[in-house]
This record gives sequence, structure tokens and C-alpha cells, in this order.
Amino acid sequence: MSTPPYPPPQQPPVPHPAYAPAMPSQPSPYAGTAPVGVMPGPGPVCEVCGAAPAAAVTVRGHQGMVVIMRFLRREGVFCRTCGTAVFRQMQADTLVQGWWGPLSAIITPFVLLLNLSARSTLRGLPQPATGSWRPPLDPGKPVMRRPAGLIAAVPLAALGLVVMALPVLIVIGAVFGDDPPETLTVGSCARNDGSWSAQDLKPEPCGSSDAEFEVKDPGVEECAAGDYLANLEYSADGATSLCLHPVGR
Repeated sequence: MSTPPYPPPQQPPVPHPAYAPAMPSQPSPYAGTAPVGVMPGPGPVCEVCGAAPAAAVTVRGHQGMVVIMRFLRREGVFCRTCGTAVFRQMQADTLVQGWWGPLSAIITPFVLLLNLSARSTLRGLPQPATGSWRPPLDPGKPVMRRPAGLIAAVPLAALGLVVMALPVLIVIGAVFGDDPPETLTVGSCARNDGSWSAQDLKPEPCGSSDAEFEVKDPGVEECAAGDYLANLEYSADGATSLCLHPVGR
């Protein structure tokens, strides 16, 4: 008597697509979904690679083009690695492209300093602790170790010298500069250090033997007479006329 053959194995039923269970997936800032198993931690994730922790920062750039200029900005949520890459690239480009224009040479240092705030925020982040669904950006070398840092050393050094020399120049100007022009007032006396056609009047104490004129109001009798042999009109600021009456006459 022969043994009956085993029945063929039964295939499991295939569920209707409408009732098939959904496969778990994670949201991604890019099109599509993140691979299963990549679970970001609490809080924001990097918009480039999806790693966490991340922080929102704004990195700025500037381009000077002699008569026109461009203001650049990269704003987003980055992990420490990707944010450092964005910062270094934007900072390096600004160091090379930001000086070419009168106004741009003034604006560029402020842009570079503003980016230090974003750099401080990124440095405060720990290294990404969760997996990512995309490779992170490559930070590359620090800014001052790149060719851009060497190129920018010249304008940065010149700017530093100007900033350091400015207080010294102000002090020298105050010490050795010309004295402010002296003014004549009614009731004071003056001497003339110039010729009659090019007067160079200086205040002089009325009791001094060098005093030549007494300053009077143009409306007094001695000045109103109009005798220019005895009275001279002098306008120090082009708007105020004073009567200069010779002393002793």
C-alpha cells in the first residue's frame, strides 16, 4: 500500500490593499519619507540631514560689486555639523567678495560680526545624538585656514590699523590743531594783526597798550555817524556787524 503524498503547502491570503496595515514612516523636510528606524529625538531636527539636536540660526553674507551690492542670508534649522558648514562657507565667501565697494567695505565687518552670534548658538549644540536620513554637510577647514582667510587678512589688518589709530589722531588733532577762531563781543577790545584791507582782528584786553579798537554796537552815536576814518565795520561770521571805534578817539 503506497503512502499518499503530502498536500501542497497553503499560501497565506493576501489582504486587500484597502485593509493592508500602513508601514511606519517618519516625516522629512524633503520630499518622501525617512527610512524606517530613524527616530529623531524630541525637538527640532536638522533640515539638511535630519539629525538632532538642532537649532534655528540665520547666517548672513555680503557681496560688494563696486557700485551695487548684494545681501545674502541662509536661514534654517541645522545641527552642529551642518550649521558649521553653512557658517564657514558663508563667512569665507564674504571675506573674499564683501570688500569691493565704498559702502561694502564698511558693511562687511558688521556682517562678519553678526555671524558670530549664529556660530555661538551652533557651538552650544552637542554633537548629533540621533541618526540621520541624509549625509550631513562637510564643515571643511576653519575659515582662517582657507585661502579666503589669507586674502581677507589684508583688508582686515588695514581696518584694524585704522580703528587703533583713530583715537591717536583725534588726540594729536586736539593738541596740535589750530586754535578755534576768537570772536569779538560788544564791550571788548581788539588789535589788528593784518593790514587795513585784510583785517586780522584779535581780542585784546582793553587796558593793554596793544588795544587799538573798542568794540561797540553799530547803533551807538559814534558808529551811526558813518565816519569810517574813525569807525570800522567788521563782520566775523558774515551776518553780525560790529563797530570798531579807535581807542582814545
